[in-house]
Amino acid sequence: MATENEEVKNTEEPESQECEKEQETEQEEKEQGEDLQAQIEALNEQLNAQKEKYVKVYADFENSKKRLEKDKHNAVAYANESFAKDLLPVIDSLDMALKAAQNSGDEKMVEGIELTIEQFKKAISKHGVEIVDIDNGFDPQLHNAVMQVESQEHESGDIVEVMQHGYTMRERLLRPAMVSIAK
Repeated sequence: MATENEEVKNTEEPESQECEKEQETEQEEKEQGEDLQAQIEALNEQLNAQKEKYVKVYADFENSKKRLEKDKHNAVAYANESFAKDLLPVIDSLDMALKAAQNSGDEKMVEGIELTIEQFKKAISKHGVEIVDIDNGFDPQLHNAVMQVESQEHESGDIVEVMQHGYTMRERLLRPAMVSIAK
């Protein structure tokens, strides 16, 4: 009988050892699964961080590209700005010559200077240069008031006389108009 009990114990021991091994294996697999899950989460966090960096860098690149395109467009549009500024004194001289010719009474001279001024203004207007408007009243952004005068015909703050025309180039002020305004 003792041998039968020993046999039962011997058969039970391998089964319990097998169970323990299975539990250990399951525990190891569970731990490996948890480790793998932690690695996956860490890799996902790294991936998300890299995606965020990519999105920021791409946005910066696009903004830089747009800024450079705008700068290029402005450089082309305003390339002749200094040339146009250099021509303004020539127009002023022609205006003074016109006034002198009108005072002298030489009609042929007046006509010739007027035609020259008109051609000059057409040529510069093709390149976006326009005379500053004075019809809408005094605007400190466009006009430089150099003196105030008494005037019965004008209200206070109205432009009485233009002493020197102002010019813009594609909405950019080249030179403000020098004007006198009513007190």
